Amino acid sequence: MREVTFLRKNADKWRSFEVALKNHRKVSPDDLAELYIELNNDLAYAQSCFAESKTAQYLNDLSIQAHNTIYKNRKERSSRLITFWSEEVPELFSYRLKELGAAIFVFLLFCSIGMISQQNDASFARLILGDAYVNMTTNNIEQGDPLAVYKEHTQLNMFYAITFNNIRVSFINFILGIFTVFGTGWIMLKNGIMVGVFITFFQSYDLLSEAMLVIFIHGALELSAITISGAAGFTLGNSFIFSGTYKRSVAFMKGVKDGIKMLISLIPVFIAAGFLESFVTRYTEMPVFLSLFIIIGSFAFIIGYYIIMPVKIYLKRRQQLHAKL
Repeated sequence: MREVTFLRKNADKWRSFEVALKNHRKVSPDDLAELYIELNNDLAYAQSCFAESKTAQYLNDLSIQAHNTIYKNRKERSSRLITFWSEEVPELFSYRLKELGAAIFVFLLFCSIGMISQQNDASFARLILGDAYVNMTTNNIEQGDPLAVYKEHTQLNMFYAITFNNIRVSFINFILGIFTVFGTGWIMLKNGIMVGVFITFFQSYDLLSEAMLVIFIHGALELSAITISGAAGFTLGNSFIFSGTYKRSVAFMKGVKDGIKMLISLIPVFIAAGFLESFVTRYTEMPVFLSLFIIIGSFAFIIGYYIIMPVKIYLKRRQQLHAKL
C-alpha cells in the first residue's frame, strides 16, 4: 500500500482518535485501549513500509500521547496485580525477545569459555572461585560430602542473604545496561565463566551428575533469572543507543520502564531460588526423581513463561499485522 493511500484510508480514524484523547474523560478506558491497540498496528505498518516519513513520525507522537493519557488517567483495576503477571509481563517479553535471546547466547558463550579454560588449566578454578573455596571443596570431596558447603549456614539467615544478593546482582546487571556490552556484558561474563569453571571442576572429580542434581535444584531458577536480568540490561542499553523513530529521551525512559518491569517479574523467582538453596539444596542425598522433578519443573516454568508465552504473543501479533496488510 502506498503512503498516500494509507493516509487517505486512515486519516479520519486518526483525527477521531485525537478528539477522543482530548476528551478522554468522556470516553471509556476500554474504548481508549482498543483505539490505542489499533493505532499501534498502524504505527507498526508505517514503520515497516515508510519508517522515515512524516506519517510514521505523526503516528509515533500520537502513540506516545495516547500511552501517557491512558496510563496516567486510568483507574487501576483491582485485578491489576493479576493481569500484570498473566498479561503484561509475557506481552512485554514478546517485544524483547531479541534482547532475551542475546542474553541467553552471551551467558552460554561465557559459560563455554569457562569450561574450556578450566579443562586446559586446572589452576584456573583458583583464579575464578578463589583458593579458599577450592580448598574447602577439595577437602569436602575427600571426606565424601562434596557439596557440604550448602549445609554450613543456618537456613533462615542463608535465605535472606542469598535472596538479597541475587536481587542486588540483577539490579546491578540492569543498571549497567546503560553501557550495554561493557556493563551488563561484564556481569554476564563473570557469572557465565564462574558457572563453566564450577561445572568442569566437579567433572574433573567424576562428580558432575551428582553436583548438577544438587546445584540445579536452585540453580535452574537462579541462573535463569540472572540471565533474564541481563536481557533487562540490554533493553536499557538498546533503548538509549537505538531509539528508532522515538526521541532518544523518550526511548530511554521507555527502556527504563520496560527493564524495571522485567526485574520486578524476577523477584518471586529469586525468592523461590533462595528458598530452594537455603532449605532444600542442603539435602544432598535426596532421591534422584525428586531432584529431577524440581529441576525440570523450574526450567519448564522459565521456558514456558519467559519464552513460549511471549513467542506465542509475538506470532499472534505478526499474524494480525499480515492480515491487515
